[in-house]
Amino acid sequence: QVQLVESGGGLVQAGGSLRLSCAVSRSIFSINRMGWYRQAPGKQRELVATLTASGITNYGDSVKGRFTISRDAAQNTVYLQMNNLKPEDTNVYYCNALFAWEMYWGPGTQVTVSS
Repeated sequence: QVQLVESGGGLVQAGGSLRLSCAVSRSIFSINRMGWYRQAPGKQRELVATLTASGITNYGDSVKGRFTISRDAAQNTVYLQMNNLKPEDTNVYYCNALFAWEMYWGPGTQVTVSS
């Protein structure tokens, strides 16, 4: 099993930056793929970014060039650096792990971008 805990959300003005962290309960390299997703009320969960164990990244079209996913293996932590934030980035952000063909989710962290 995998436990995930997000942190780093908050309120920021448009154009600002935030870094989200996801603490992982086991070695990151034992997990097939880590990722960040987001979901607004009444909408489907949307891909933000993923990072495979081999280091391959993938980003949603709406965040390409602004967000960066990274990891610190020593800390078993995955990060999401978010730059040039826009009001439409306001969402609950969820950390995700694909491990042994099962998906695991953190409780989420709220990001609010004011215009």
